[in-house]
Amino acid sequence: MFLNYSTTRILEILGKECQIVGAYDGSIGGIASLAEAEQGDLSFLGNPKYRSKVADSQASVILVPNDYEETPKAGQLYLKLENPSFALALICRDIEGKLLPKPSAGVHPSSVIEPDADVSPEASIGAFCYIGSGAKIGASVLESHVTVGRDAVIGEGAHLFSRVSVGDYCEIGERNRLMSGSVIGSDGYGYEYEDGTHQRVPQIGNVVTAADVDIGANSTIDRARFGSTQIGAGTKIDNQVQIAHNVRIGQHCLIVAQVGISGSTVLGDGVIVAGQAGLAGHLKIGSGAMIAGGTAVINDIDAQSKVRGYPAMPLMLFNRMAVLQRKLPDLFKRFDQLEKKVNS
Repeated sequence: MFLNYSTTRILEILGKECQIVGAYDGSIGGIASLAEAEQGDLSFLGNPKYRSKVADSQASVILVPNDYEETPKAGQLYLKLENPSFALALICRDIEGKLLPKPSAGVHPSSVIEPDADVSPEASIGAFCYIGSGAKIGASVLESHVTVGRDAVIGEGAHLFSRVSVGDYCEIGERNRLMSGSVIGSDGYGYEYEDGTHQRVPQIGNVVTAADVDIGANSTIDRARFGSTQIGAGTKIDNQVQIAHNVRIGQHCLIVAQVGISGSTVLGDGVIVAGQAGLAGHLKIGSGAMIAGGTAVINDIDAQSKVRGYPAMPLMLFNRMAVLQRKLPDLFKRFDQLEKKVNS
């Protein structure tokens, strides 16, 4: 990847709140970490852990926090901001628009659209897509091999990457981003044991995602048994996440990779679930709760709680137990010595 960005353009993106320290007259040809950056690169200090690496960095332009007091080398520019990481995101957003421009409106001739589907003339429908009967497609982007089921709705500004599947009657909100391989509206996992066999329970509901939802690659959200599986506005779901039927997730939640959420569990707003955590069914997770990676949640969790462990327990209790566990070998040794003295 080769860039050609002037410092003037970078300052335009970052706005007036950016404080300039030092000078660099060249262009920016790349973005790299502080340790790997070379002359002509842009870098940033987003984590205090790497603060000591700024002084030795060869980057020509470095985004640093407002409280960074060191001065740049000759021919080097520091741009001081409240949040350097977000500032870099703004720059990358501008770069992304140039590297990956929005496809032009139109329908690829290899796509199949049922006659009664309603497709916006501003939509971009890529190669080998299928749009089912009665579906409504807003001014959105469907990359190649996307399937949209019967009577499904794709909101304005949504972007469905290659091989996304949106099931019958499901509704995708405005400005959603569905990454490759994600499946929205697959059958919920429901069976009843009758007459010596597991009888499938029909899943006749749908999935509804609100505005500004992101869904990672190869994640699956099951349709409801009845009613809707719901994903709230601004929620971001990572890769390889499984969300079961009738789950309801609030606004602005973060669901990290390989999380599994069982049926009918309800998450409030702003919940964070870290990687590989598992949530049992029919639970209530209060707003603002934080669930650590690998945690097994089998009971309700209060709002603003922090939990960790198997099964989930308050984070402070988990940490105390971890400290005590490290002391167990010495404790057993002392106990053995005491037992020998008593028996002698």
